[in-house]
Amino acid sequence: YDVVAKQTPLVRDYTAPPVTDARAWRARVHEIADDMEASLTGTRGISRTRVLFERDRQIWLVDSDGEQAMRVSELGNPLSAAWHPNGTMIAYGTYRPAQIVVHDLVSGNNHPVANGSGSFTTPTFTPDGAGVIYAHGVDDGYDLFSAPLDGSSNRRLSVGRGSDNISPSVSPDGRRVAFMSARAGHPEIYTMDADGTNAEPLTPTDFAAGAYRAKPVWSPDGRSVAFQTRVLGRFQVMTIGLRDKRVHQLTSDGENTDPSWAPDGQHLVFTSTRTGSLQLWVLDAETGRARQLTHGVVSRRGVWSPRLSGQ
Repeated sequence: YDVVAKQTPLVRDYTAPPVTDARAWRARVHEIADDMEASLTGTRGISRTRVLFERDRQIWLVDSDGEQAMRVSELGNPLSAAWHPNGTMIAYGTYRPAQIVVHDLVSGNNHPVANGSGSFTTPTFTPDGAGVIYAHGVDDGYDLFSAPLDGSSNRRLSVGRGSDNISPSVSPDGRRVAFMSARAGHPEIYTMDADGTNAEPLTPTDFAAGAYRAKPVWSPDGRSVAFQTRVLGRFQVMTIGLRDKRVHQLTSDGENTDPSWAPDGQHLVFTSTRTGSLQLWVLDAETGRARQLTHGVVSRRGVWSPRLSGQ
């Protein structure tokens, strides 16, 4: 009941899970919380979301409140996980064998979409879920490639001429790709059309000592890109507007890297050393408030899920 508006914005029945199924109860309570937030604010909450991250050379999952952490990868030394838009699959790279793997969270099955010589890393799904964009390097530098989920026709998107071009992030409308490129002599954030044409710098390509901008991730509303950059010798998380190119610094305590947006476009998860060891933290970009998500064993490279359904 909304006291100010003097109306009841939400009336809904929810099926109770089995009493012994604690995970299902948590999911249902989180669903109710998200429904209540949507009814009062117009924006669905993020209680029923999860975060992928790396721990002990494996990919893990944790609820958005830091509970129910569990390992989900089966292959050794996986890196740079990414969520499928429907939340039922993830993709990540492995060194041995060198490949990009798609892992089905429902069935537990794995299948490669790209493999061969060299290294494969930083995959991301396209917004329609039909393919992945990833970085592949053999001897000198990395370039970006795209592939459908069946891996039938991999296509090269960037021509780095020996420079590293990695960490792609696709805009919500699927038209543009943000990525890190060292083609200017040091890492900067660039954008290009989804077919690899019309590449241009997003961040200023200055040549100041120590200039380093990396790990771009497009905001859910498509208006800005979060990234990490070196400030006074330490990495911090910033955002840059796509239209006005205004840069806003979000972090300052410790060293902070690997930002990833929540589906509400207000929160980000990032890796931080502010408590002494690498852990995941969640930041409210509007208020600046931060809370620790993981504890104990080193955890890093968090990636926020889309909104999830089912258990």
